[in-house]
Amino acid sequence: MRLLTHNMLSSNIKGVEKGFPLRIEAEKVVEKPVEMNADFLKKMFEKVEWKAFVEASRSMGYSNLPEEVDPAMLESDEFLSRFHHALLELHLEEGALVCPETGRRFPVNKGIPNMLLHEDEV
Repeated sequence: MRLLTHNMLSSNIKGVEKGFPLRIEAEKVVEKPVEMNADFLKKMFEKVEWKAFVEASRSMGYSNLPEEVDPAMLESDEFLSRFHHALLELHLEEGALVCPETGRRFPVNKGIPNMLLHEDEV
């Protein structure tokens, strides 16, 4: 699971008001090279919840992103490279996503998060 995906997931358990961001418990992280596309990154930058993104990347062992950002940083090749790496090349292969409100763990196996709810959570 890429951090791009993580940044769009939230806990949908009945009654949960603060289901985002899901905390990452990483057991296995792999890097999979992807060709960089600056236009795509610039479009995705607007949609990414930055604080959650930085926290998620750090939980996967990558700490080369700044705490604060502004759109002018998109003109820097170094920033784009770091953003690209965290967003698209880091993959959570094994671990869990944890609801910030309930502590419910959603397993991630072979890179696929299982977000299915139990009957009593719907």
